[in-house]
Amino acid sequence: MNQPKAWFEEFQKNVSELIARSPAADIERNVKAFMGQAFNRMDLVTREEFDIQADLLSRAVARIEVLENQAHALEHRLSALESDDK
Repeated sequence: MNQPKAWFEEFQKNVSELIARSPAADIERNVKAFMGQAFNRMDLVTREEFDIQADLLSRAVARIEVLENQAHALEHRLSALESDDK
């Protein structure tokens, strides 16, 4: 039972070493570097920054809704006062 596991681990180690010594490792490093530079040029935001801005926007929208309701209530009261004066 232990032999297949040891064999698989040895096989995995050999494949990892082979890939590390092959041109594939260089290609992988170059692609990662290229993609990193491309993403930096795109001026992307992190997920954390996005979540913070989404939360701020959500709170701002809620506050706007409250202020709109207050404005409508004040307009209604003003309209009622003006109709009472007539």
